Amino acid sequence: MKPRLIASFFKSLFSRMGHFARAPNPMACSNCFSDKGLRFDAERFGRKRSAACPNCHAIGYGQLTRDQLLSLSDRFFVWGSIQRATYGAAPLVQFNDVRPTCIEVEPWLKPDVSLLERLLGIGFFYYDPRLWMIGEVEPLKALQRKKQRSRILKRILKEYPERSIGPADTFFRIRVNPARPNDPSQYDSPPVAFTGNGRLDSPGKPILYGSSDLEICVHECRVSAEDEVFAATLAPLRDLRLLDLSALLPEEDSITEFESLDMAVHMLFLAGQHAYNITRTISESAHSAGFDGVIYPSYFSLLRTGAMPFETTWGISHRRIKQLQKDEQEKSIPNIALFGWPIAEGKVSVDCINRVIISRVAYGFHFGPTLSNGGP
Repeated sequence: MKPRLIASFFKSLFSRMGHFARAPNPMACSNCFSDKGLRFDAERFGRKRSAACPNCHAIGYGQLTRDQLLSLSDRFFVWGSIQRATYGAAPLVQFNDVRPTCIEVEPWLKPDVSLLERLLGIGFFYYDPRLWMIGEVEPLKALQRKKQRSRILKRILKEYPERSIGPADTFFRIRVNPARPNDPSQYDSPPVAFTGNGRLDSPGKPILYGSSDLEICVHECRVSAEDEVFAATLAPLRDLRLLDLSALLPEEDSITEFESLDMAVHMLFLAGQHAYNITRTISESAHSAGFDGVIYPSYFSLLRTGAMPFETTWGISHRRIKQLQKDEQEKSIPNIALFGWPIAEGKVSVDCINRVIISRVAYGFHFGPTLSNGGP
């Protein structure tokens, strides 16, 4: 990106984040909104003040500045309208100060759209995403074609970094209702009869799944209130070579999202079970190449970090903007997958086994619009 374009980009980005407050005084409050979800989110965005709201003159509600109203609009209409595709995702709605409003909304939201139009000088419109956002990524498309898959698998083995974990690197392995909770062997990979159901294990090729993030472990095991849950703390007995698929892969500036191997792998691990036949072939290739396992991003990374999927500015993925790549990397929660039966094979030790008491569950959420006719 050219220097002037970079400066303009960051000014636009930080303005929405509230770093360049153009109007420190409040313009509206949560009481101004009719839609109950938007009103709820506005209350969380706003700040109570002793003075009356300049718009509705109510007292005692969270009041919002211009930048807070812009952030609220982005969170509710853009993030709140995201629709997942087979691979990738894109919002149905965007807004700016150039285009007029053309979206159809339910009656309870119409007054709020008009209010935001009047106060902010913006219009809401149906978004036509760049097609990479919904899976038009050449390496990803090649991975879906068996005749072309081997070429991309070779690139993955070559271009993704190798990581080493050793005795100082502990991680957790969860078991739900194990037959013998104090038996270390219960925390090894499952028997052959139970292989072939996970994201990386193929039939007859077991994998031990774990993570250094215990909450991710608990969530991925679909724990319920009546379950008996146990966590083993595991540590390698020697250095293990892992292929790190959770890394944000640096690529040349000339590589667009449409050609990006990083984007292809990123989308694979945020996809559902339909991607398993591909992720398993990546796992098998890493095993054949002599790796002890792989590090891969948890499917629940975005729920754990509270991040919006596939964020863009001006249609450019934040993963492609060098100044934002550190933040993008932090959105990925790494899991560990070790090949074979690493406990029985003497590669990993069970240092400790504890019962896990689930004492509280909390959900973070916000709202989005119900669009008339579901969109364009």
